[in-house]
Amino acid sequence: MELFEQDKENSKENIKTVPLADRMRPQTLDEFVGQENIVGKGTPLRKAIETDNVSSLIFWGPPGSGKTTLASLISKSTKGQFVLFSAVSSSIKEIKAVISKADGYFKLSGKRTYIFVDEIHRFNKAQQDAFLPYVEKGDIVLIGATTENPSFEVISALMSRVRIYVLERLTNDSLKEIIKSALIDRERGIGDRKIKIAGDVIEATAAAADGDARKALTLLELAADFVGDNGEVTQENLKVISQRSFSLYDKSGEAHFNLISALHKTIRGGDPDASLYWLARMLDGGEDPRYIIRRLVRFASEDIGLADPYALTFILNARDSFIFLGSPEGELAIAQAVVYMACAPKSNSIYTAFSKAMDDAQEKGSLPVPLDIRNAPTKLMKALGYGKDYKYAQEYKDAVTDQQYFPDELKGREYFRPKDVGRESRLLEYLSKYKALRKKLAEGK
Repeated sequence: MELFEQDKENSKENIKTVPLADRMRPQTLDEFVGQENIVGKGTPLRKAIETDNVSSLIFWGPPGSGKTTLASLISKSTKGQFVLFSAVSSSIKEIKAVISKADGYFKLSGKRTYIFVDEIHRFNKAQQDAFLPYVEKGDIVLIGATTENPSFEVISALMSRVRIYVLERLTNDSLKEIIKSALIDRERGIGDRKIKIAGDVIEATAAAADGDARKALTLLELAADFVGDNGEVTQENLKVISQRSFSLYDKSGEAHFNLISALHKTIRGGDPDASLYWLARMLDGGEDPRYIIRRLVRFASEDIGLADPYALTFILNARDSFIFLGSPEGELAIAQAVVYMACAPKSNSIYTAFSKAMDDAQEKGSLPVPLDIRNAPTKLMKALGYGKDYKYAQEYKDAVTDQQYFPDELKGREYFRPKDVGRESRLLEYLSKYKALRKKLAEGK
């Protein structure tokens, strides 16, 4: 089956019934806007496309960044056959049948078969395995496209045999260029409709598209239909048309993890303004505020800890405020907590100490509790020495004894090392005094 049959339809009389985004799909590499580092003049991939020498590859990037268009341009440049595969509906039997035909095609014509798989991450492991030996031998050229990180979704054996090209979201300048081209193109665009649109409205259209060329052209077409031929697109009717539906955010995909990582690391870095921005991005994208709160509770212990113990209370109060008020009013309490934690003194001493203690607990096994600090509720246990020689700290000067609280194998271990920052400074002072007193007791002074 040939790929991009709609491109052929674009040359027919009914071209205007085809969506603008499809009509404006670049027909040559010179028309392609953006991704200059990948297909700009002189780049290896551009030379490979122009010389019909493309090897198996995967395009990874957000929607509307040009993945499918680049596959279309490869299909136009090759003298071989180009086959489209559905990652959702194609079975292993169908995959093997196409590969078998590809082998026969090569033997008869000496030309290669390109197989394009859009959303290749939807192929399961068995389907990907079916491609593997033929990609390895070069019997087929696999062209994949995905919006998901291929290192998570594509099997490692296949990953090692293809080149990964990372496409970035299109810049606003690139989107404005695409929009302007559609506005003046009388054959494939809407130039014949004489739509008026000011520069600031073009800028707003590009911003609303959020890096997605298809969305930019779709929004432009909707705006043109809304105002009619010879009409003018304004900021006001653009807002009505877009209805803020162009925000890119996948709550189960990489964007989700990238944004929460940005929020966490920005708060850790102490920048309240950038922290508010990443919080706003997540909330605007539809993230569940309760998820953000859970991550902030973790942050309060992991990155602030005892430098400011109130940070944990602060975010828990913000949680209660959000539950009480709901969205959007309760989101202000989350913002308040974010700013507080960004400005709070930071210490990961609790996180580090607990990690070390957990390592010992897991590596050393079930070390016995020293007899003198065991519980002794029965006569038998007392007779066995449970609780014998236990020193009740409250009966000693400064409430400090030389009692050994660790198992023998861990005697002298130090996990918690407070930093001289915030309220943790008081703990540093306490521990210095505590350890000095225990040392004197141990030495019999």
